[in-house]
Amino acid sequence: MRALKYAVAASLLVTAPMAAAQQLSIATGGTGGVYYPYGGGLAELINNHIEGASAVAEVTGASVENMGLVWRGDSDLALALADTVFQAYSGTGDFEGRQLENIRALASIYPNAVQLVTLADSGVESLDDLRGKRVSVGAPGSGTELNARALLEANGISYDDFRPQRLNFNETADAIRDGDIDAGFWSVGPPTSSILNLATTRDIRLIGFSDEEIANAREAEPVFAAYELRAGLYDGMDEAVQTISIPNVLAVSSEMDEELAYQVTRILFEHTDELIAIHPAANDTTVEFSVTSTPIAFHPGALRYYEEVGAEVQDHQRP
Repeated sequence: MRALKYAVAASLLVTAPMAAAQQLSIATGGTGGVYYPYGGGLAELINNHIEGASAVAEVTGASVENMGLVWRGDSDLALALADTVFQAYSGTGDFEGRQLENIRALASIYPNAVQLVTLADSGVESLDDLRGKRVSVGAPGSGTELNARALLEANGISYDDFRPQRLNFNETADAIRDGDIDAGFWSVGPPTSSILNLATTRDIRLIGFSDEEIANAREAEPVFAAYELRAGLYDGMDEAVQTISIPNVLAVSSEMDEELAYQVTRILFEHTDELIAIHPAANDTTVEFSVTSTPIAFHPGALRYYEEVGAEVQDHQRP
């Protein structure tokens, strides 16, 4: 049925504007992160700039769940962390033995930063201080949990060393505020609303990582990169904090019609100002960031756009 859907969409795109709008589903994440408002902004771009198509952003459990939604055909587009996308595409890590061969990329859109947050008076000042504490590692099936676990295990800390809680962004912020947990992880484009709101009601601390901890994490996950959270990002954050970042990928099925994939990629980069007005993370939505950061093959429609604008596409990004 999905193949038929895209075949019909293809014929309509080629011959004439679609008689009835093609409804596209964009899998995002929870409402307290960046995926949902960014996905909503992308839906507006599609609604406003692609004739015969309409889109809506869907709340989901984020990266890992989103890969399954695209693979099964339950969503047309999805936002997900680059390490999750690569594992799904290659059948490694959490997707070992269940490779999702139809996953393709339209673009890498902005970097996520791992943000480890605690109350200023909690006594937690480093990764090692998490031992024995109550720590949110992100929602089940989220990229946040994948990133948190990879960072911790690369530095000799397992889930047996603390009391892990699997909470989404808003739940993590509420639990920190109420004293139900000691610290929580976010892997999200900074700044994010749930931490911004927490910082207005409590004095918070963001935990920085050492050069050695970052090097250990990058050895375990090559898609990680060093990243600096700027001073003043959140209330009470007087100094910059060193952490790690991971690109976010806009993924689709290889079955998506080539012209539709081309048009979505085109409007993503030609109307970025409209996305920036919705969330500042879109400042990083550039062709250069996309072709230097995307870890898997582009969809042929996206590839056509990159070649048209003269971008230098890497060998592994070609289908």
